[in-house]
Amino acid sequence: MRLLLIRHGQTPSNLGHFLDTARPGPGLTDLGLRQAAALPQALAGEDIGALYASTLTRTQLTAAPLAEERGLDVLVRDGIREISAGDLEMRADEPAAREYLTTVFAWAAGDTARRMPGGEDGLEALSRFDAVVAEAVAGADGSRSVALVSHGAAIRVWTAARARNVTVEFAAEHRLDNTGVVVVEGSPDAGWTAMSWAGTVVPPVTASGPDDAGPAGRTLPDVGSVAPEGPRG
Repeated sequence: MRLLLIRHGQTPSNLGHFLDTARPGPGLTDLGLRQAAALPQALAGEDIGALYASTLTRTQLTAAPLAEERGLDVLVRDGIREISAGDLEMRADEPAAREYLTTVFAWAAGDTARRMPGGEDGLEALSRFDAVVAEAVAGADGSRSVALVSHGAAIRVWTAARARNVTVEFAAEHRLDNTGVVVVEGSPDAGWTAMSWAGTVVPPVTASGPDDAGPAGRTLPDVGSVAPEGPRG
């Protein structure tokens, strides 16, 4: 099964670097609308059989041109919404960004019991994303791709936690720009392998790689140098 994990187009909160995760959230900027309009051409080579979006406005607006071009319904699911910022909501300062990033990447490293202040824990966040992926796989023709329009932190953290060849360090250090796409292949039972990240091929896991022990064996990166705009919705 091939999953296309697509970050939404640019929003006003992206420009202000706000931790904006609450529903329904902002719409798209003019650039964001152009980014969404460019998606059908960017994904012209993908045989997309189903299209999902989160319950936040920005993902549905991003999915709309692709849905129209392919003749697909947009299946709206809460499970792939952005990771809640909890008490950090709408903050744009560096301490808040660091706390958010440290928390979410700790989940991908295996510390899923850790809770976002005033928000969800890693088990809750990953489980709801897993549920939508499982639904998409169960309802899809295995020869076709499924596109999920989601959010920066949600995609990066889920991929780091579930793809065998994506380390936490890789996901923390590689931002996903608006309408960037992470492609993974596999299944919930067999596991997932990342094929590409924003157009860059992701190397396969090696026999001696650090991820052989699974997510619990992954190390938590220093998020101090991570671009602050990366996870913000």
